[in-house]
Amino acid sequence: MDTYASVIVDITHSKLDRPFQYRIPHGMEEQIHPGVRVVVPFGNGNRTQIGYVIGIDAKPAIAPERIKEILSIDASGTAIESELIRLAFWIREQYGGTMNQALRTVLPVKRKTQAKEMRYVFLNVAQDEAAEVLSVFQKKHQTARARLLQALMEQSPVPYEAVTGKLHVTASVIRTLEEQGLLRITSERAYRNPFSGISVEDTSIALNPDQERIVSEISQRRKMHDHAPSLIFGVTGSGKTEVYMALIEEAIAEGKQSIVLIPEIALTYQTLIRFYARFGDRVSVLHSKMSAGERFDQYERAKNGELDVMIGPRSALFTPFSNIGYIIIDEEHESSYKSEGVPRYHACDTAIERAKMHSANVVLGSATPSLSSYLKTQQGKWHLYTLPDRVSGRPMPHVEIIDLRSELRTGNRSVLSRRLREQIHDRLEKKEQIMLFLNRRGYAGFVSCRSCGEVIKCSHCDVSMTLHRDKRLYCHYCGDAMDLPKVCPKCGSPYIGTFRAGTQQIESIVQKEFPNARILRMDADSTRKKDGYESILSAFANREADILIGTQMIVKGHDFPGVTLVGILAADLSLHVPDYRASERTFQLLTQASGRAGRGEIPGEVIIQTYQPEHYSILTAADQDYVSFYQQEMIYRKLLHYPPAWEMLLIHIDSENESAADQMASYLDAQINDYYKEESKRSWQKIGPSNAGIAKIEDIYRKVIYIKHNHADALTGLKSFLEEKIEIRNDPNVSIQFDRNPM
Repeated sequence: MDTYASVIVDITHSKLDRPFQYRIPHGMEEQIHPGVRVVVPFGNGNRTQIGYVIGIDAKPAIAPERIKEILSIDASGTAIESELIRLAFWIREQYGGTMNQALRTVLPVKRKTQAKEMRYVFLNVAQDEAAEVLSVFQKKHQTARARLLQALMEQSPVPYEAVTGKLHVTASVIRTLEEQGLLRITSERAYRNPFSGISVEDTSIALNPDQERIVSEISQRRKMHDHAPSLIFGVTGSGKTEVYMALIEEAIAEGKQSIVLIPEIALTYQTLIRFYARFGDRVSVLHSKMSAGERFDQYERAKNGELDVMIGPRSALFTPFSNIGYIIIDEEHESSYKSEGVPRYHACDTAIERAKMHSANVVLGSATPSLSSYLKTQQGKWHLYTLPDRVSGRPMPHVEIIDLRSELRTGNRSVLSRRLREQIHDRLEKKEQIMLFLNRRGYAGFVSCRSCGEVIKCSHCDVSMTLHRDKRLYCHYCGDAMDLPKVCPKCGSPYIGTFRAGTQQIESIVQKEFPNARILRMDADSTRKKDGYESILSAFANREADILIGTQMIVKGHDFPGVTLVGILAADLSLHVPDYRASERTFQLLTQASGRAGRGEIPGEVIIQTYQPEHYSILTAADQDYVSFYQQEMIYRKLLHYPPAWEMLLIHIDSENESAADQMASYLDAQINDYYKEESKRSWQKIGPSNAGIAKIEDIYRKVIYIKHNHADALTGLKSFLEEKIEIRNDPNVSIQFDRNPM
């Protein structure tokens, strides 16, 4: 009986296109599997082409006599490409989407790009003259200028990127010193290595006994071919990065490469400099803000064996290394490891699959592990290591919970409790720094009528609009804008206004309360420009500001030794989002935010303001007690059959035509009932079909169906079954996407 292979042709040279079916010659069935590189006849002239097998099928897609036969297996195919195609096949099977979408995820598309300029900053005056100017800068407290001049006196030239990145010096400061004739800048053409030419001293420090024990045990397990993932559960500031670097060093000594995943693009530079100091230019970085040319050059350098370490967010996982020793996932609990586009893969699960192909080890780290990761350690599937103390014996911050309800009862209607106000005043007098964290963006919250409760919503997206400082309402989904109405559009009442505060409003309140304080605000709006993120962090690191006000992005991983007070203004805002992970996210955010305090010599203090001081996620976060939080949260997940106690599959159904979306939702609903009809209702559950949380975005109607099951494989089988049924129905007006354990 004939079998057929789906082959993607000439993938590295052309646009990724649709697969073509070829007959597998008799006697070759055993050797042909997804990922194998083959030679096939292609087009009218049957010219020979290289292709990659992406799937095997017993059924011909067209008349069998029209299907050509594979000519041979191409032995010159690189193992890396073959492996990445196998990984794409696995992603497609697990998470849905098309094979082409999976291939675009794992393989870079070649593009012609221009050569890149590398800029260097040179000291332009004699050492004694520089020393005189330096003392003037220091007397005037011009810290950024002084730091740059001092660095150039120690070493000249310094790459421009190292000045703006590692030294936290802005372009305007560099320009000023250039105009004063103190430095000069030169440019030269460079290979696109984002960090070539940086010279930093190795800052490696001796590991403490806890760190040493973890490195030794993980190494030992790898040598004994135990490739179960390892989770390092270490409090904020406990030195997880030093453990990662020691493991990587050992892998390099064996000729193996390592991939380090980090959650945010903005953390890349901070993390990279530490790795660069240790490993030199055998380390590189990949992230979405790089140009296509820069990204492709890093792939080529990795493929050619010029790199030992690749650092970056999710996409760095697909670096074409041929001999991986470790895949390290820092801050593994972060939701950014889950892809928002199709295929909606999770980097942690995909890393484990890729590591299997190399007999490599996955090491995950977090101060607040995801429930699913911690559960695997409790089930004995993963190894658990703990770092219970901060490095150098620094104490954890003292945490205080303030009940906002009692503040209101005593007549304080401000967003700042009396205790937080006192503490800010105290820190400003002591010239220490403060971070104020709010889990929202925009000038104020939604606008609603106090008489009838009507909320002003976007006519395209069915979400509440947000009032900005210019007194206009904006939709944060599609960008639509309108003037603030004077009366309620439903009942005509003049009592219409805003609820809750956004970061801009907090900034105004704090500035009014502390007029002499230097304040920086960091949220999605203030960091929109390129380098907006870096310039705000640099200014705060330079102590050019006393108070940093921001949303989630200020609490993740940053190390500011000058910060001794962290104020969490509305701890429970994130508790009220319609998401079963709300308590877990709140616990993680509060713990991470608390971890920003007291990372220098002076102990830190954290004030958590909340309307729900008795909620377990707030109490356990204040005590930094992850285990208690895990135990209480898992009771709720088991009772309601939520992940990680059960597995979940979300089916998105989108269409411009509401009745087409409804009909497809009903069709899939019937197919799901049919698929599980033999199974007991105790092992699976269905929610929906229903409208999505936001029922309409940009005039697209959105329906959802959630399926819960106590076995992951049962959901993979259902997804494949539904994909076949969707293909049979073939409705071009409806788009359907699958999402495993949605976030």
